Amino acid sequence: MPASSIDIEIRLLIEAIYLKYSYDFRNYSGASQKRRVLHALPHLQCSTISELQARVLHDPTAFMQLLQFLTIPVSEMFRDPLYFLSLRQQVVPFLKTYPSLKIWVAGCSTGEEIYSMAIMLKEEGLLDRSLIYATDINPVSLEKARKGVFPLEKMRAYTANYQQAGGKASFSDYYTAGYEAALFDKSLCENVSFADHSLATDAVFSETHLVCCRNVLIYFNRQLQERALGLFHDSLCHRGFLGLGSKESIDFSDYATRFEPLDKTQRIYRKL
Repeated sequence: MPASSIDIEIRLLIEAIYLKYSYDFRNYSGASQKRRVLHALPHLQCSTISELQARVLHDPTAFMQLLQFLTIPVSEMFRDPLYFLSLRQQVVPFLKTYPSLKIWVAGCSTGEEIYSMAIMLKEEGLLDRSLIYATDINPVSLEKARKGVFPLEKMRAYTANYQQAGGKASFSDYYTAGYEAALFDKSLCENVSFADHSLATDAVFSETHLVCCRNVLIYFNRQLQERALGLFHDSLCHRGFLGLGSKESIDFSDYATRFEPLDKTQRIYRKL
């Protein structure tokens, strides 16, 4: 069946972005990508995708605007609390056996998962000896993550998540409230290294004990999912741990036999 004009335009736009800016969205899920591009059109005051392509090619600012739609950050602190509870109960005891830790949070978005991880590690006495790599392809999201400022209106929901995730203190102890915002304690990110990294084009950069990449693979096609899982496998030390999102799995991938489920329900695996 011939491709529609819109599908052709999107393919050309994505190819142009790759050639001009080296951001590779060519193996992202087509349906999700289409929705995001069409949603971006009126915001960038373009009537067609071809018009958007012309703007993006000649205006880096327009590309950065479009990037915010192509990488829509959707996150929350202690998202899927039972996942964090399982990390605390089943993974942390193993992590405590290492003299120092390296943890990679891939696709960290605006930082909610980073602060969740840091709080958990602090409460388990591991934060001081941990180095956390927080990576994303969106520099705007990374800058928000660095600042650690989140809407105050979300703190009630985040507090409930934290409590369900096995939190051991008062969640409000970790932030200062003011001007409708919550500023999180800077000490939580003293050992966090924020970096631009693409799962589509970049390589492994360090050996790690735990990799968390949650709700990112769902936006990739099969080829890119396999590439990302390969990066995680190569990054992990012997018997390291991998945490995925609630709708993600390694079951039908080429790496299904290279990991064993530690908590299959919460999508936590251990490298064989």
